[in-house]
Amino acid sequence: MNFLDALHTSSSGLSAQRLRMNLISKNLANVNTTRTTDGGPYRRQEAVFAARQGDEDSFHSQLKAQIVEDARPPALKYDPQHPDADATGYVRLPNINMIEEMVNMMSASRSYEANVNAIRTTREMTNKALEIGHK
Repeated sequence: MNFLDALHTSSSGLSAQRLRMNLISKNLANVNTTRTTDGGPYRRQEAVFAARQGDEDSFHSQLKAQIVEDARPPALKYDPQHPDADATGYVRLPNINMIEEMVNMMSASRSYEANVNAIRTTREMTNKALEIGHK
C-alpha cells in the first residue's frame, strides 16, 4: 500500500462516518415528527456499508453506502387531542431510541477521529520519508 492509498482509504472512512453522523442528526431532529410528505411518521434512517465488486485493487474504491429506513413499526402514544391522532386517539410516533442514537453518534465520532489520526500519521510518515531522501 502506498501513501496515497492510505490517504484515500482514510478519506473514504471520513466520508462514511460523516454520512452516519448526518443521518443520526436527522433522526434526532425528527424524533417527534408525526407527519411527513409520505403521510406517516418519520422513519429512522441509517447507513449500511458494503464492499463493492469491481476491478480495482484499492480499498477506497470498493466501499459503497446505502441509506435504509428502519423496518420497526412506529411507536403508539395515546393523545386524542393531537392533530395526527387516529379515530381511537393514538398518535403514531417515530420509533427512535435516543440512547441508541447517542451511542451510534459516539461510535461515528470516534471512528471519524481514528481516520483523522490515520491521515495525520500518514502525513508524518511521508514527511519523514522526504527528509530521509534529502540527506
